[in-house]
Amino acid sequence: MITLHHYLVVAALLFTIGIVCVISRRNAIGILIGIELILNAANLNLIAFSRYFEVGLEGQVFAIFVIILAACEAAIALAILISLFASFGTIDVDAAQRMKR
Repeated sequence: MITLHHYLVVAALLFTIGIVCVISRRNAIGILIGIELILNAANLNLIAFSRYFEVGLEGQVFAIFVIILAACEAAIALAILISLFASFGTIDVDAAQRMKR
């Protein structure tokens, strides 16, 4: 039987992997993947708590909103990446630091 504890462990692993991706990656695509993993961990927690406490569909509705926001974030981030690549010829995050100067 899969309990709430199992869901929370998987969500914690996803969140940890996402944080490690965000911190350790230098290119922007790796950072975006890490952010998506963090958002998926939050979705898993929302749905698990919704199912465990039997409060209805609120967890699933919030998860849908998070998925919509993640899709919008990905579209905007990819537009920024295309602009960064057009300007510098690379998607290295350090190149964005050079844009300030």
